[in-house]
Amino acid sequence: MSRGSLLMLLLIALPATAQIHVYTDAHGNTAYSSRPPDGVESQVIEPAPMNTLSLPTSPTTVQAAPRTENTRAYSTLELTGLPTHEALRANNGTFTVDVRIEPRLQEAHRLRLLLDGQPYGQPSNVPRLQLVNIDRGEHSLAVQVLAGDTPVQQSPAITFSLQRARKP
Repeated sequence: MSRGSLLMLLLIALPATAQIHVYTDAHGNTAYSSRPPDGVESQVIEPAPMNTLSLPTSPTTVQAAPRTENTRAYSTLELTGLPTHEALRANNGTFTVDVRIEPRLQEAHRLRLLLDGQPYGQPSNVPRLQLVNIDRGEHSLAVQVLAGDTPVQQSPAITFSLQRARKP
């Protein structure tokens, strides 16, 4: 054990060995201190034993089955609000898409878009995502469910065409 580790253990254990002194101050109030006051009679209080909790002898927790490639966290995960048979008109290249997800998004999960196969924007827990200043032309868009930085599930990609007004 290194000196630093030993020193840390001693510092942590020090408050556990400290005594508590009780005395009556000059105004007649009961006071407590970690050191006996000068010139005043005090008594040392022994703290009550600390509460402890023992672990059950038999395991009561249920462990989840390990996730395999074929296990899906969500029965439905898809993008909605994108036209697939006609061009999407967004003159400034900004538009929103909705995510249909069932069951509801788990608290530890986030949604992130994949635009043309590349991550787009920050992960979010809101099932309505915005794209900003997207170039005109044909694109593919999908949504991923992330656990931290790890993809858990991905929707099928939707191909769409974005139409923007040309600058004069």
